[in-house]
Amino acid sequence: MTIRETNRAGVIPLRPLPAPPGPAPSREPLWRDLVGEVLRRERRSQGRTLKDVAAAARISTPYLSEVERGRKEASSEVLAAAAHALGLPLADLLALAGGELVRLSAARPRSTGRHGHPGRAGRPAGPGAGAGATGTVRLAA
Repeated sequence: MTIRETNRAGVIPLRPLPAPPGPAPSREPLWRDLVGEVLRRERRSQGRTLKDVAAAARISTPYLSEVERGRKEASSEVLAAAAHALGLPLADLLALAGGELVRLSAARPRSTGRHGHPGRAGRPAGPGAGAGATGTVRLAA
């Protein structure tokens, strides 16, 4: 049974259909993609190979490659090991990825949720949903 036949039968396929040609729809950036991009950028700026950094971090080269490409969601221990192998504290790695998230999020068009707040679609209002609740940071639009 092909993927298309599976979809017509109402079965959820393990692999989604290929994207139609044309520009890809804008999607929220994923954390694993951002962290992977930062790791790759830092490694390349140091002129180091995947094999070298993976050995220093004591993780496999294929796994580090998957993390850099955003294919694997690495644990905090793996991220710390990779960051330290690059001479970065984990906090710096996460801050760099966070900066990319803010930059990319600011460039995306914002949707208005049912309560008229940008980016709040589908999230109920309630305790902890407002500005400043439990240490959350709200960025000006």
